Amino acid sequence: MRLIIFICLNLFLAVTYAQVRTIPATKLTQPVKIDGNLNDEAWKTVTATGDFITSFPKFGHVSSSKTVVKIAYDNDAVYVGAYLYDNPEDIRKQLTARDVTGNQNVDVFTVGFDTYLDRQNAFLFRVTAAGVQADAKGSQNSTPVYDVTWNAVWESKVNIENDGWVVEIKIPFSAIRISKNEVQDWGLNFARFVRKKNETSIWSPQNPNINGDINQWGTWIGLKNIKPPLRLSFQPYISGGLRISPTSKGDVTEVLKSGGMDVKYGINESFTLDMTLIPDFAQVQSDNLLLNLTPFEVKFDDYRPFFTEGTELFNKAGLFYSRRIGASPGGSSAVLNKYGNDPNYRIDKNPGITRLYNATKISGRTKDNLGVGIFNAVSAPMYARVTNLTNGNDSSILTEPLTNYSIVVLDQALKNRSFISFTNTNVLRKGNSRNANVGSMDLSLFDKRNTYNVALSGKFSTVWGNNLTKNGYGTSASFGKVSGILQYKALLNIVSDKYDPNDLGFLLNNNSLDYSGNLSYNLLKPTKKFINQIYSVRFNNTYLYKPFNWSGLEVGAKAFFLFKNFWDLTFNFQSNPLWTRDYFVNSNTYNGNFLMRTPYYYLGFDGSSDSRKKLYFSYSLGAAESPLPNDPYWSSEIGLRYRFNEKFQLSTSMAIEQDKGNWGWSYITDNTGRPTTPLIIARRNVKRNTGIVNAQYNFTKRMNWTVRVRHYWSALENTNFYNLKNDGYWDEIPFIANKNINYNTFNVDMFYTWDFLLGSRITVAWKNALGGNVNIDPYSNTSYLKNLGRSVNNPHSNELTVKIVYFLDYLKLKRKTKQ
Repeated sequence: MRLIIFICLNLFLAVTYAQVRTIPATKLTQPVKIDGNLNDEAWKTVTATGDFITSFPKFGHVSSSKTVVKIAYDNDAVYVGAYLYDNPEDIRKQLTARDVTGNQNVDVFTVGFDTYLDRQNAFLFRVTAAGVQADAKGSQNSTPVYDVTWNAVWESKVNIENDGWVVEIKIPFSAIRISKNEVQDWGLNFARFVRKKNETSIWSPQNPNINGDINQWGTWIGLKNIKPPLRLSFQPYISGGLRISPTSKGDVTEVLKSGGMDVKYGINESFTLDMTLIPDFAQVQSDNLLLNLTPFEVKFDDYRPFFTEGTELFNKAGLFYSRRIGASPGGSSAVLNKYGNDPNYRIDKNPGITRLYNATKISGRTKDNLGVGIFNAVSAPMYARVTNLTNGNDSSILTEPLTNYSIVVLDQALKNRSFISFTNTNVLRKGNSRNANVGSMDLSLFDKRNTYNVALSGKFSTVWGNNLTKNGYGTSASFGKVSGILQYKALLNIVSDKYDPNDLGFLLNNNSLDYSGNLSYNLLKPTKKFINQIYSVRFNNTYLYKPFNWSGLEVGAKAFFLFKNFWDLTFNFQSNPLWTRDYFVNSNTYNGNFLMRTPYYYLGFDGSSDSRKKLYFSYSLGAAESPLPNDPYWSSEIGLRYRFNEKFQLSTSMAIEQDKGNWGWSYITDNTGRPTTPLIIARRNVKRNTGIVNAQYNFTKRMNWTVRVRHYWSALENTNFYNLKNDGYWDEIPFIANKNINYNTFNVDMFYTWDFLLGSRITVAWKNALGGNVNIDPYSNTSYLKNLGRSVNNPHSNELTVKIVYFLDYLKLKRKTKQ
């Protein structure tokens, strides 16, 4: 009898997985009060759904906890009510900041809408059992990507009951994009995460062996005659504060004041205009500065909301690096180098960032699923002011011209998650000093069963200006098996020697041709010891594009294990098994020099404990060796997080790295820092330590305090110097003294945030940083603790600001005016 029941249950589940789950749409005629109770008369007219299926830790089982969901709509919004049955003592309710749910001790309910039913794009709304909101925009090319920086204004309420918890949600149509069709079907899914069991269960099952998430969602059928109201909102802001900066002549105090506005306007049901006027981005996390020993630019994250929220369409071709906008003025370092050490001049003003006049985004999709995106930003001209101390004359020096940045994207969604898109980026500078344009065509095709993918891309760049013209191209092609236990991918990528997208994009170096491949074996069904296992191998073979020469071969392998106790462990092997040619030893463009780099072999492992516990830790350890004598490399990192209660948690991490065989370029310079010799090569012993402490205290679901302290130390000790020969090898030369480097950065970022109304926020920020031009002697300060002490004792800059943002909805203002 048990066997018959087991067979019938599995047959039922097999049929369920093969079919797309659907639910008919119900349009409400009565109001819904968002109070965390489902006893409104309106809810009695709505058919309930449930029968969630687990997706983790094991796919395909009936959820261990019953969940009942109702969903409906009217002309203003979508309404969701869910009853999540559970023992109240087992419900996890840790308070967190908005959008923070990962690895937290909290139960979560999620609803997602694919409003164009293209199986590629979606809006997700999450509510925790503590009532904290989280939202994201989802998109997927070959893998799903969720933009958690996207924030919408919507309502939710949670109640804890005797047999579970209830969540009620209202999502205005102004928060999402919909088509103009009179009758619409939407992609739909619900999910529930039970923290005590680490169990995720989903309404429309998502098989982990099938590539993609949104393409496996169910369907909400028959939304009719939606007549959404005008979508117009304003977020004016004011900010002010003080900045105290240390200088050689004493502290300089600067009064900070600013004001501006963000505007969101629904052009129609499908398209939205976002604009920021005189934006102020002072209250963002400090960059993780480091000592860069490579010729390549360091890529930093962008924490400015306008440039991170909802920009996935603009970066579909990988041409948008938002930090280009408002970056440090291109001529500021030249002013510092020329006048900073000259006793006859004083620098009175030399802005470190470029101010923006405005930035605008227009994005949406037509009823035929054509995505359209238009982005434009205008940055102000920036000037440095220098005083000649011999005659008292002031000079104004242009460090960044008036600049316009623009992006246009056309993205046509096709069947089976496929798409074809066109992207064009453009940068125009006043004075014609340097202008740039990059265009890209991208095609991605999936078969009907979502098993295989072919992707093609072609890019063309043009840079022009005063005495400057260059054109270049980049192209890539890939084929892969993207679903199933066995998956693989082959990729060819070509970047010409003149291709340059870096006026608005990011590319480490051009002039390369490489082909690569990877193979993975994905065991996602639990076994006796493991929840899942993933094994993978890869290789990458690289050439210089022009002149065409072989550069190097890299191979690697990885094994990932998730244990039944929710601990994880990863082993990683990486090697360049042959001597390789580094064609970019001292420049990100090939200039005729190259350095032969030794083969190496790296082996490492990392892992973490069960994040449900109060004490959670992560770790990593790795080491590499080469045939050269005394050439070891090793790295380690330990991270700890302790949750004191449902409001307060503290985390810290320490990363240590040492490379005794670090090779790179160097010069002999004069007193002004100008090179006096040809390129030479230095072999050095490099140490890096990074210590970070994070603390979060959440007063309520809308009020929190966070502090982040980071100290980074890197010490470079030169051990040998060489002349670089034409064949890439080297001859040792006499040792050059006083070339060691000791680099420290120290930052404190503290934020108090209170969302006092929906969409309205008060932020108080204190930012502390190690002052500029700090020289900590590398010969007497050789340990991390000594450098930490010197960093704390040296002069620091301090900045204290207050910012108030107020959300104004046009329709609510209109109704209040009539009353």
